[in-house]
Amino acid sequence: METNWFVYIVRCKDATLYTGVTTDPEKRVIAHNAAKAGAKYTKMRRPVELVYVESGFNRSDAHKREAVIKKLSKAAKEELVLGVDK
Repeated sequence: METNWFVYIVRCKDATLYTGVTTDPEKRVIAHNAAKAGAKYTKMRRPVELVYVESGFNRSDAHKREAVIKKLSKAAKEELVLGVDK
């Protein structure tokens, strides 16, 4: 089973948080900050900084986890980034 997918969160210039999936978080952050690459959401909110990574997913499970995180409130995402357990 393929388990080399990551779920990541970047903090944008305007302090918003963007969640995504990738096989290479560092490379993906470079793409987010590149002139012609990255997600539409982050293009107008550069630079972005990697603030959270979860590893060990296959592609399907990574997308499922991404969906769960995207539904969280900003406060809950901030707790996740800070490592606060509830």
